[in-house]
Amino acid sequence: MAISFHEASVPTYLQVIGGLTGVLEKGLGYCKEKGIDPESIVETRLAPDMLPFSFQIHSVVHHSVGALEGMKTGIFRPPGEKPKLSYVQLQGVVADAQAHLKNLAPADVNALEGKDVVFEFRSMKMPFTTTGFLFSFSFPNFFFHASTAYDILRSKGAPLGKRDFMGTPRVKS
Repeated sequence: MAISFHEASVPTYLQVIGGLTGVLEKGLGYCKEKGIDPESIVETRLAPDMLPFSFQIHSVVHHSVGALEGMKTGIFRPPGEKPKLSYVQLQGVVADAQAHLKNLAPADVNALEGKDVVFEFRSMKMPFTTTGFLFSFSFPNFFFHASTAYDILRSKGAPLGKRDFMGTPRVKS
């Protein structure tokens, strides 16, 4: 079975980002219903040594839109410091990523296949092909951060389930 680089990446990112959009909406609705300030969620961590909810949201975007950009330039680095954003602003970051991904031309994404990309972090450099990067680095990080954002909201009591996380599967029409 042959599958294009675009088909392997963009619809997968969009499915999970679509799920995350719904998770964020449900989380905000839950906060309003229970009288919880949604801003109290933004810096929530699951453990003291984990990064907060806001970082998880930024990382979902970085490991999708940013990963594709890194594959284009040949260099992928951690996202760096991000400005503090409100819960609603974080929803906007996710919406912007979704819009960006939807507007990518399949031919442009397919042109990335087989190129070299290097993950750089401080003095460490990890060389990949774009295929290896996508499947062994980008996707695992993307799913980890999306899951962690979901888990933080779930830990606060938001009524979320696996179907919320999964978004809309690509079923046969």
